[in-house]
Amino acid sequence: MPGPVALHVSRVRALYRRILLLHRALPVELKALGDEYVKEEFRRHRSVGPADAQRFLREWEIYAEMLWQQANEDRQNSRKKTCFGTPLTEEKLNDFHNEQIGQLQELMQEATKPNKQFNISDDSEYKN
Repeated sequence: MPGPVALHVSRVRALYRRILLLHRALPVELKALGDEYVKEEFRRHRSVGPADAQRFLREWEIYAEMLWQQANEDRQNSRKKTCFGTPLTEEKLNDFHNEQIGQLQELMQEATKPNKQFNISDDSEYKN
């Protein structure tokens, strides 16, 4: 029977894969930005303590559930554009460390840039 560390690692990997799969439902620019952010955050939290790891996983599981619900809503309402994400409450913001606030500001700046920094094209253009 696998030990607690093996179960923890498999839970992290499953969540990571689930989030990247859910990002496929996002508009192309948000998918690219979201994928990069997720990769960096999971890398950054590889060696945190058990309490921080549990909180990290819980928050990303909440995110994955919200994104799953919004993606389903988007599929069902083909006429109406779905708004992805959710506003952060003041209470939630007050729980953030200064580093997290800085990351959030950087993410907001990237997400709201007028010029698209990602040059993503449809793969079908390059198929013979």
